[in-house]
Amino acid sequence: MTRARDLGIPFEGYPGPWNAITDVPGIEVGYVTLIEAGAVRTGVTAILPRGKESADPVCAGWFPLNGNGEMTGTTWIEESGFLEGPILLTNTHSVGVVRDAVVAWQVKYGKLFQPYSYPLVAETYDGYLNDINGFHVKAEHAHEALNNARSGPMAEGNVGGGTGMICYEFKGGTGTASRQLSKSAGGYTVGVLVQANFGSRYQLLVAGVPVGKEITTQAPFTNGVDRYNDRGSIIIVVATNAPLLPHQLKRLARRAGLGLARTGGVAANSSGDIFLAFSTANPGIAKPASGLSQAAFVPNDRLTPLFEAAILATEEAILNALAAAETMTGLEGRTIHALPHAELQAVLKKYNRLA
Repeated sequence: MTRARDLGIPFEGYPGPWNAITDVPGIEVGYVTLIEAGAVRTGVTAILPRGKESADPVCAGWFPLNGNGEMTGTTWIEESGFLEGPILLTNTHSVGVVRDAVVAWQVKYGKLFQPYSYPLVAETYDGYLNDINGFHVKAEHAHEALNNARSGPMAEGNVGGGTGMICYEFKGGTGTASRQLSKSAGGYTVGVLVQANFGSRYQLLVAGVPVGKEITTQAPFTNGVDRYNDRGSIIIVVATNAPLLPHQLKRLARRAGLGLARTGGVAANSSGDIFLAFSTANPGIAKPASGLSQAAFVPNDRLTPLFEAAILATEEAILNALAAAETMTGLEGRTIHALPHAELQAVLKKYNRLA
């Protein structure tokens, strides 16, 4: 698997050891990838904030930069400030079955925090390559993604919910990255996972270079000319072990939009650009054994390094999705080509940006 740094793309900041959302201690991620004969090009991604063994909620906040998409369970996050279960990502027409599957999984394994559940399931549309109306994602696929979740380095590109996704008219999909703050800034980790399925070719920026204006071929939606034939969406999940309160996490979630913009994204009318941020700090805050809950939190005047980390990790996660994804042929013989690595490096060299 090729990552953006392998191509010499220069990035700011310092990643964690895996340069992934799993650099935040306790987080586990699982995939199910469905690539089958015909036009099945889809899957499920599961993110467990405290791993499979814990049903302890985490503080959370969300932000819809553009709301042409779906992320279930966000009304309760907005109201309560807590995320009470896993996060699952899939395709647009599989949200319902995955949502129900999460509830069944929580019941089976005793992972309900309350007698009821409002699962968080988000989507992007993979219907250009995938037979989305064939409803190929089943409950057992969501369960498998949850049960297979683990820490450590992660696969990217054509995996999980990102299997059939398209980004800047190149093959897109799942990407992840992280940033480690200095000791003076708290030493916290910020990790990001994206399901990237957005953007017109001309918009793509890599390290500030207008790559999309330089590599204009094999752009099936705009043909390099129709600037506003926009489509697609992106889900961005930001995680940290910094102790933050829900309103601070909403602020952190908003910053993902700046990372999106650094790659050229504009949150087009037809795009669902929906972001979630959560903190694994303050265990037990949602239900103390007795008495009042007490929480530590980073003061507002010390949040800027976390904001910057979320921005930089989002940018790199999107470019990791593009770098890792491979050319795919799917529904009706349609083909979406991978970002051509050699051409990208040539463009970066032309602009004196190759590391």
